[in-house]
Amino acid sequence: EVKLVESGGGLVQAGGSLRLSCAASGFTFDDYAIGWLRQAPGKEREAVSCIGSSDSSTYYGSSVKGRFTISSDNAKNTVYLQMNSLKPEDTAVYYCAAVRRCWGGFYYNIDYWGDGALVTVSS
Repeated sequence: EVKLVESGGGLVQAGGSLRLSCAASGFTFDDYAIGWLRQAPGKEREAVSCIGSSDSSTYYGSSVKGRFTISSDNAKNTVYLQMNSLKPEDTAVYYCAAVRRCWGGFYYNIDYWGDGALVTVSS
């Protein structure tokens, strides 16, 4: 059974930090890139970041570049998203997704994704 399980969401004050984790199982991790996307109420889905499992190439959306860092522990089939200097506009449900290629439009073609983790940033 394919699973992508997000954890680490929660409530944080503006300027604070959170680290999201995405634990993957049930598929060949090295064959996929793992991406993070987010969706806030009433807003379009947004690509946040992604990382290639085989070459560790990365992508960051312009709204998070310089504040968020993605990393991968291939031994644990887990991808992390370190989120620093959080802003209220970062409030959203964050989903991790398994995709074939890491690029800015990765969320158009998602093979597998998780149930999401809510991140709330208070002002």
